Amino acid sequence: MSALYQVNILKDYLKAIRDGKYLNKRESLSMIVRLSIPVILAQITAVIMQYIDASMVGHLDTNSAASIGLISSSTWLLDGLASAIAIGFNVQVAHRIGAKENVKARNVVRYGILTAFLLNLIIGLISLSISGWIPVWLGGTKEIRPAAVAYFSVFSLSLPFLALNFVGAGMLQCSGNMKIPSILDILMCLLDVIFNFFFIFPEREMSILGNIYKIPGLGLGALGAALGTALAELIAAVLMLYFLLFYSESLKLRKEPYEIKFINVFIKAIKISLPVAIESIAVGASYVVSTGIVATLGTTAVAAHSFSITAESLCYMPSYGIGAAATTITGQCIGAGQKKMAKKLAWMTVLFGMALMTISGGIMYFLAPDMIGILSPDAEIIALGTMVLRIEAFAEPFFGASIIITGIFRGAEDTLIPGIMNLFSMWVVRIPLSIYMAGIWGLRGVWIAMMIELIFRGLIFIIRLLFTRFFGLIQINFCR
Repeated sequence: MSALYQVNILKDYLKAIRDGKYLNKRESLSMIVRLSIPVILAQITAVIMQYIDASMVGHLDTNSAASIGLISSSTWLLDGLASAIAIGFNVQVAHRIGAKENVKARNVVRYGILTAFLLNLIIGLISLSISGWIPVWLGGTKEIRPAAVAYFSVFSLSLPFLALNFVGAGMLQCSGNMKIPSILDILMCLLDVIFNFFFIFPEREMSILGNIYKIPGLGLGALGAALGTALAELIAAVLMLYFLLFYSESLKLRKEPYEIKFINVFIKAIKISLPVAIESIAVGASYVVSTGIVATLGTTAVAAHSFSITAESLCYMPSYGIGAAATTITGQCIGAGQKKMAKKLAWMTVLFGMALMTISGGIMYFLAPDMIGILSPDAEIIALGTMVLRIEAFAEPFFGASIIITGIFRGAEDTLIPGIMNLFSMWVVRIPLSIYMAGIWGLRGVWIAMMIELIFRGLIFIIRLLFTRFFGLIQINFCR
């Protein structure tokens, strides 16, 4: 049997790429699946835990659910910035490993950890200083503002630890280690649910196997949800850095000289991250605007919108797992100078992802009432959520394509044009359509606008991948 099918198959596949060898279709698909599955499972687990988290708050009262729903677009914005900063260093790690420059890869790791922590600390403090104004700017009612402020304040303070998770997980993934980050992501979600169980609810009695037990609780509501998440992120960040710096075969700490200067790594990180950061700010701002549009439709619409977004994420999160695999594969192919392999694997990841998203979209359409029903017992919220999820199901394959192709381009350090495409799609297509259709069909109109925009976005990304002649740092003619 070939060495590619020995015990450590995935490492052998990646080593074959670095050694300039060509993988056949079966081996290529096997590598894509093996890289994707751990991250997909972690993403799905994360969404399930978000389900439980949202369900906990949703079963308190509508105002508590609406307070988190109102502020969610702002937390996504900060989340996107933290992820953008991490990408600038993570992609460099993939390229260095692909080029067999492991010492330089470890240099990037050390620079990246410190830089990401400090930058996100500054961003978090700035966000904290304006936390009192965010719910007002978003048009939240007086009843939900205090809880929204509390939630956002805690999230802002926890941002540096979230950033360390992004950096640590991304670097491990770019080295080909998808297992450890996935396990730790799952652990973080489990801890989040456990902490929330005690932080959100007050002390109460529960019947377990016929016996009555007194369960302790702090009764902090939305604030408890934020504190539980922050504590889980802190524990996960510590463990992620431990495995990165002391366990990783290629990236762990060693006594060795720095072969590249910090300024060179930092400048390159800016070139990669800045377009992504600008995109994250602009796209995040568009989500804020969308939330503001939904806020005018009432508290029930805000809650249904928030729960539906959480439910939908269960279906599209697998695309992020495949996108992470695509970034790793593309980055290492570029580092190894594998043009033809990069081209072939790019299309295989996209087709694999779209097929998977077609299936998940179908599941979402048929199970929409149950998916929303888990999150809220309110009949009106369930009806609204079911309606909009079934609208969105038709866009899932195209949404998945845009996510995966973005991962491919990022692995090639191609972040500017994809960022512009995302901005155009959000601000020129989604926002105007949402404003217009919300006035006609309410929340249904907002989600029809989302469906149209996501299909448009997927199509333009597929077209660019099809006709691109310069694939990041290497020239590939996709028209041949």
